[in-house]
Amino acid sequence: MIQPRATRGTGLLEGFLARRRALMAGRLLPPAPRDGCVVDIGCGSHPLFLLSAPFRRNIGLDRVTSPAMVEALRTQGVEMIHHDLEADAALPLADCSADAVTMLAVIEHIPPERRARLLQDARRVLKPGGRVVLTTPAAWTVFILQFLSRTGFVSHEEIEEHHELLSGRGLRRLLEGAGFGRVRRGSFEAGLNLWATGERMEDAPGT
Repeated sequence: MIQPRATRGTGLLEGFLARRRALMAGRLLPPAPRDGCVVDIGCGSHPLFLLSAPFRRNIGLDRVTSPAMVEALRTQGVEMIHHDLEADAALPLADCSADAVTMLAVIEHIPPERRARLLQDARRVLKPGGRVVLTTPAAWTVFILQFLSRTGFVSHEEIEEHHELLSGRGLRRLLEGAGFGRVRRGSFEAGLNLWATGERMEDAPGT
């Protein structure tokens, strides 16, 4: 049976926040490639976005997998692949195999020195013209999140694993540094959370 929690640990707002992230990701993805493939990196044990994503092929990468969960999600149209982002290994996907890549509340869990490499690998997986979508808590919310974790509103386990929260400018620099073009950024939930998108541009000849 699929783990019903949207994230690890407990928190009264976890399900609501996960649904808001999924809705934002859906709005930020263009309609054209939705008959193709989307990859959600760090999707968790209950991948809300993938379960509602209107793509023909929905792939989730996460270290939290079990044979029973993989089979249950397969029957719902989601392909789960075990992958530990902490291992700093290449994504187990072919070059130019995805139309979209999402990382929803994930980048803050990645050590800063590994973020560029992960995003470069996400770009490798994307087809030319494909889009990456990131969401993350705004940098200024660090003390708010710590308070909410202590009072049981958000998952203490998840907050404890945060390495560093980013600003909108930091997200832009990160995506541009990884080679993405047409980078856009904004906020939602009254500025508490940030989003950013970038596209894999056509590679120059010989690259």
